[in-house]
Amino acid sequence: MSKTAILEIDGKSYEFPVITGSENEQAIDIKTLRSVTNGITTIDPGYKNTGSCESAITFLNGEKGVLRYRGYAIEDLAEQAEFLEVAYLLIFGKLPSKTELDKFHDDIKEHSHVDEDLKKILDGFPKSAHPMGVLSSLTSALVAFNPSSVNVDSEEDMYNAIVRILAKFPVLTAWAYRKRVGRPLDYGDDSLGYVDNFLKMMFKKPNGEYNSNKTVVDALDKLLILHADHEQNCSTSTVRMVGSAHTGLFASLSAGINALWGPLHGGANQAVIEMLEKIKEDGGDTHKFMQKAKDKNDPFRLMGFGHRVYKNFDPRAKIIKKSADEVLADLGVQDPVLDIAKGLEKEALEDSYFVDRKLYPNVDFYSGIIYRALGIPVEMFTAMFALGRLPGWIAQWREMRLRKEPIGRPRQVYIGETLRDFTPLKDR
Repeated sequence: MSKTAILEIDGKSYEFPVITGSENEQAIDIKTLRSVTNGITTIDPGYKNTGSCESAITFLNGEKGVLRYRGYAIEDLAEQAEFLEVAYLLIFGKLPSKTELDKFHDDIKEHSHVDEDLKKILDGFPKSAHPMGVLSSLTSALVAFNPSSVNVDSEEDMYNAIVRILAKFPVLTAWAYRKRVGRPLDYGDDSLGYVDNFLKMMFKKPNGEYNSNKTVVDALDKLLILHADHEQNCSTSTVRMVGSAHTGLFASLSAGINALWGPLHGGANQAVIEMLEKIKEDGGDTHKFMQKAKDKNDPFRLMGFGHRVYKNFDPRAKIIKKSADEVLADLGVQDPVLDIAKGLEKEALEDSYFVDRKLYPNVDFYSGIIYRALGIPVEMFTAMFALGRLPGWIAQWREMRLRKEPIGRPRQVYIGETLRDFTPLKDR
């Protein structure tokens, strides 16, 4: 028997269906609310209690620390799959066969060339430009070099657009980095894997050879998988909202990059390193700052611990902690900032205040440590996040278009002035 919810307003009752998801999540379907109540809407700033869509891509249960892509546990995917396998899974709904994955990778390589004229746009940015601003602009500019709109009813058109952006986005990300550090652009190497090739485009020096490091490649591969999708967050919702106007894929992704740029969203791992730098400048006493974090009257905030969604633990953090330890050990990095990070981690895992409140290190804490160890500047952290989130954005945009969802158009409750008489300029 289907459930219903009854809303009573001014003595009149209205009945709305309750829908149930495949993981038994329940939601009141209020899409007819405004019409049946003659104009009444709901208000939910930040959409904390509002489902904007039905989606088959990612399941997240913050209370139990569960994250699954298309039904597969994040732990299994991070341990057994590669990033491109996960990208294929998110976008097309199934794990690829060996033949499908090989073709997917070959097609991505085929489209990896970025038009030389795009370099002119990159040259127009000053060296000081933030990589996220550069990345957003270059992604949007791809529209000019691929002007035909994607026919979402054509599997071939959709597939070609997807492999095109998956091919070019790592190039643009690496170029944004090399622009920042003043290195000549690198075009990559088709003989390398997707992640290894990205690292080569990032780090190869013009007068030296690129030496692949399996520990580093595996760690970044895992990080990209862990960041690949996270349900209806700010940037993902932005991609879907912009795409609902039938805006093209590249332009919708550019909007998502801008949303991710915000310090309350994609900048969390950067905030971790900035916090660690401040602790170092103060003398590096981790115990002192753990005490400050516990003092409600102290403005200091411990970044990278706990999570807004995960009320128990961040399943991604458990996975990437091992990789962070392996990277630090393999590279033998001597960095007082990373020593401070390890000290904070040890104290938090042993301090009853943090344990009782489940304030464990989250994925941003460990990703910041890995990026720092690789020598990636903090300004690039969010761009690295964007590279990982790309398949999720694509999957969400594709799902929204295939489901033929209506254009996004939230309502509001007006709290401004009521009707006023206009005062001519001479009388004001």
